[in-house]
Amino acid sequence: MPNAFDSYREALVVEHHTAWPDDYDDWARADKARVETLLHASPADASELDYVRQHTGFARVITVTPADLERVSVA
Repeated sequence: MPNAFDSYREALVVEHHTAWPDDYDDWARADKARVETLLHASPADASELDYVRQHTGFARVITVTPADLERVSVA
C-alpha cells in the first residue's frame, strides 16, 4: 500500500525514482523523463507514492498511473 505524502519524510528525500508499468515500455525515454520531472515536482499529487528508508534519508518512489499521466498532460 502506498504511503500518503509526508512533509517530514519529504524533507529527508535524497533520491527519487519512478516506477513505470510494462504498458509504457514503448514510450520514448525523453517522454518518460518529461513526465517524471512533472510528477516529482509535485509529489503530494501523485496517486501512488512511497518512501523507502535508506541510511542517509529516504528515497521517494512514484509509480506512474493513468490518473497521473492525465494530470500532468494538462501541464
